[in-house]
Amino acid sequence: MGRAAANGIEIEYETFGDPEDPPLLLVMGLGAQLVAWDEAFCESLVDRGFYVIRFDNRDVGLSTKIDVDLDVMAEIATAMAGGPAAAPYHLSDMADDAVGLLDALGIDRAHVVGASMGGMIAQSMAIAHPERVQTLTSIMSTTGDPDVGQPKPEVLSVLLTPPPAERDANIEHAVAGSRAIGSPGELFDEDYARARAERSFDRSFYPQGVAHQLLAIVSSPSRSDALRQLDVPALVIHGDADPLVTPSGGQRTHECLAGSTLLVLEGMGHDVPKPMWPTIIEHITALAAGAPVA
Repeated sequence: MGRAAANGIEIEYETFGDPEDPPLLLVMGLGAQLVAWDEAFCESLVDRGFYVIRFDNRDVGLSTKIDVDLDVMAEIATAMAGGPAAAPYHLSDMADDAVGLLDALGIDRAHVVGASMGGMIAQSMAIAHPERVQTLTSIMSTTGDPDVGQPKPEVLSVLLTPPPAERDANIEHAVAGSRAIGSPGELFDEDYARARAERSFDRSFYPQGVAHQLLAIVSSPSRSDALRQLDVPALVIHGDADPLVTPSGGQRTHECLAGSTLLVLEGMGHDVPKPMWPTIIEHITALAAGAPVA
């Protein structure tokens, strides 16, 4: 574990592997701490020859918390209705945080892998700092266009329901949320979801930060036009059963990123279930190597 000054704040991070290997930066999604990138997943990437970095975005985990005097839920409602909303920061600021972390670690370029909001941040990194992104992998994410990738109505409450502050109730709430948006059937591992919820709660509980991040998402502009201007090796991964960022978001991302590969995983929801890890890691590795998947 380490802590780095980046973009005017402090970022908590952890590294795996040999710093001499090609760096791979993992960017996590809404309200998710660095521990949401499973250690075994990270070590599997290390085994493929990468130096892996995972970190807490601002406002979650052990990174800097942003204190603002703002009716965040009212601003979220305004933004979701298409109106102008005040926000303490946007996705572009979170992208600058990630680039600042690379600076602090002395890394000029990295393979960048982002999941959900992390995919949006990774896209924003490639747009604002193309020289820092060697390859781009966008998982279960979208471009910010309002006509694609929108959540199904039955799971929207997962985003908007405040979590309980009491530990046991919070964990059960988190497990129920994971079940609602995650891969259906046998792909959903309740014990794994509960263990992750317990670890996250015990590490940091800061629900205001989740609301701030959601406001950053809904108040940030579309990235589609800027993505169409990029020349970066890219991989787009999406589950065909994702109810939170519906598959049209991944399809649009693929359409905007010229030459990108689209990997649609059958039965995957808004999570990265263990049985999918080998396929995902194989495609990330192939992208980094500039080679097709065997």
